[in-house]
Amino acid sequence: MKSVWFFDDVNLFKVLCPHKFKDFKADHDFDAYKKKDYIYFEEDSANKVYLIEKGKVKIGYYGEDGVEVVKAILTRGELFGETAILGDTKREEFAQSIDNTTSICPIGVNTMHNLMRDNQTFSFKVYKFIGFKFKKLERRLQLLLFKDTKTRLVEFLEELCHDYGYDCEKTGDKVIHHPYTQKDIASLIGTSRPTLNILMNELKDENIIEFNRKEIRIYKNIL
Repeated sequence: MKSVWFFDDVNLFKVLCPHKFKDFKADHDFDAYKKKDYIYFEEDSANKVYLIEKGKVKIGYYGEDGVEVVKAILTRGELFGETAILGDTKREEFAQSIDNTTSICPIGVNTMHNLMRDNQTFSFKVYKFIGFKFKKLERRLQLLLFKDTKTRLVEFLEELCHDYGYDCEKTGDKVIHHPYTQKDIASLIGTSRPTLNILMNELKDENIIEFNRKEIRIYKNIL
């Protein structure tokens, strides 16, 4: 099964971005963001959805104690702000660029509704994508609430393997080329970077994984 962020082997950006559609191309621009720039805040009006042309975007919210909770870190080709399509009028989360060269394709809700109304297959794909994304976020929040940190890491590695992994033919290991920094991973599993380093090295010492900055190797039949 392919990653939920792609369907039918097609990058979402290539399918949804209005500059691909003749009727919308002339009036469409991209928005550029630097690291730490916000695309929107909690309580902002929800009148657009967004596709990432390049860069990375963090989606999260602040709890009652002021602690930041990271729901997702999204990369090229991924969609966010999609609850506006379903009728939400205010944001319940923030979206922040965490890359210095982030480029976003904004799509007005009315434009999206027009595209969906004119193409049933397109509409089905959008709703299917939203459903998959909600399930994935719900699972991640359940992990944060009910699992210990090492279990959260192991299950996150399983998710990475599903989304970015491939089989190494020579050894049968799973090799994961992923877009996340250690800080990103720590945020996504609700821990600190030092704790993540300790746990990753524990898994390495247990001969479960090998890793460097951009690649994680999961040894055969371990996860």
